[in-house]
Amino acid sequence: MTELKPRRSVLYMPGANERALEKAKTIPADALILDLEDAVAPDAKEAARERVCAAASSGDYGSREVTIRVNGLDTEWHDADLRAAASAGPAAVVVPKVNSAAEVHNIERALELGGAPDHTKIWAMVETPVAMLHAEEIAAASERLTVLVMGTNDLAKELHAEFVPGRGPLLGGLSLCLLAARATGKAILDGVYNDVKDLEGFEAECEQGRQYGFDGKTLIHPAQVEPCNRIFAPSEEEIDRSRRIIEAFEEAQKEGRGVVTVDGRMIENLHVDNARRVLALAEAVKG
Repeated sequence: MTELKPRRSVLYMPGANERALEKAKTIPADALILDLEDAVAPDAKEAARERVCAAASSGDYGSREVTIRVNGLDTEWHDADLRAAASAGPAAVVVPKVNSAAEVHNIERALELGGAPDHTKIWAMVETPVAMLHAEEIAAASERLTVLVMGTNDLAKELHAEFVPGRGPLLGGLSLCLLAARATGKAILDGVYNDVKDLEGFEAECEQGRQYGFDGKTLIHPAQVEPCNRIFAPSEEEIDRSRRIIEAFEEAQKEGRGVVTVDGRMIENLHVDNARRVLALAEAVKG
């Protein structure tokens, strides 16, 4: 099995705030998005760009996956952001409002022209109705694109949808993007939860995201990291059951038996594959 990269918790950090970038070195998030877009005022864009690129190339963030979110394709800062990010060589460049395969190709070309190393990937934010309807084309557009990031706030805005527990109005779009990610072998991150004081609601949405199949969740506050890490990691019960499934299946194969049961349930190859993935994720999280 391909090594899994844990992306349970992916925390946005404002690129204009030097203290926040310093604090991020101590926050146990799996990945960081150093933000040049929403979190930065127009007159601070250039200074933030320099600060974020220096941080991303510093090597000071340990095992955390450090990415840079650039300004959108239709903004005056986008091209300069991409050039600077390409030179800095972060783990990925996060691009807002990607709506087509053609836009992915343009982003990829710009990174290549800017001298981006091979390890600098593209994370495409999908956050519009157009993106939902073209999610598979976007996900399949480039090998350099490895992650889809749900932009649920913008999606709700464009749908004229309300934010309600369970996210019923958004589930169609979330499902389309999950299908696209799995069909093309890409990772996918759930959108943010806006009320940082509502821990119960946040945990419920993490549980929902995990049940749907998301690899992790984007976050807007450090207090959300711990519960997100816990919920998106395999539990001890899941790890134990996965080990027993694999052991029982392998023993049955040795004995030439075609039917295996664990805890009264019939086990097939697909259950074994899932069990191996659980153990791989548990190992990746531990490492």
